[in-house]
Amino acid sequence: MSQSLVHNSMHLIWSTKGRTPWLKDKAIRERLHSYLAGIAQQMECLPYQIGGVEDHVHVYCSLSKNIALKELVMNLKKESSKWIKKEYQQLGDFSWQSGYGGFSISYSHGKVLRSYIINQEEHHATISFQDEFREICKKNQVKIDEQYVWD
Repeated sequence: MSQSLVHNSMHLIWSTKGRTPWLKDKAIRERLHSYLAGIAQQMECLPYQIGGVEDHVHVYCSLSKNIALKELVMNLKKESSKWIKKEYQQLGDFSWQSGYGGFSISYSHGKVLRSYIINQEEHHATISFQDEFREICKKNQVKIDEQYVWD
């Protein structure tokens, strides 16, 4: 085959440093999600759905065959952090946690994931970010070390 054909769908999750609720303002979150989508597109990663609440973000996107997952996440976090500090001076101390969760997802399950991301505010009325992340890791058979997963 002379052509390389790849489709990798990813569910990416990360929080603000210390889960500080920097993103309380829904208008700021919406702009941030749009900005993250633009970064993903520039990296040849198609954003399907981006959302979250005051202390974390979910990104459902394709992963380009031309970059590594860690490169995508690093750029999403770095560029969005710079943007937030530039656009919103009151968030001058904003930062993302150093780690992240990255989970492959079948494209056929995308509709369910989109709905899950869209309904984050409702979801987090009853569950914390930490418990949500634990559940997602367990569902994906990823063991976490509680000593190191939270920063």
